[in-house]
Amino acid sequence: MTNVKVVENGVQAKETIDQFLRSGYTKDEVYLLAHHKERSKHLTDATDVNNIGLSEQGLTDSVANIFRSRGDELRSKMESLGLSQVEAEKYEEELDKGRVLVVASKSA
Repeated sequence: MTNVKVVENGVQAKETIDQFLRSGYTKDEVYLLAHHKERSKHLTDATDVNNIGLSEQGLTDSVANIFRSRGDELRSKMESLGLSQVEAEKYEEELDKGRVLVVASKSA
């Protein structure tokens, strides 16, 4: 099961992460995405949540991300967490607007 929340900033992201943790998810099941890599890394480090990497995506997709645009990379990461292609496209548009995505996934 995958739960997704779109938030405006790091404060809201932290509040959402705390809500997911209180509802039974572990830190290893909560992910944060932002359109800009540096913002994503900063917020992931600051909120102490998981990075979407090799274990979630597999070797092929992880290597392919090196050659993808940031939008393609983000959609691929979202799909690896259980979102459909249509959902990933919708949420990637939110990231384009500067918003932050917090994803809690039991299936990753």
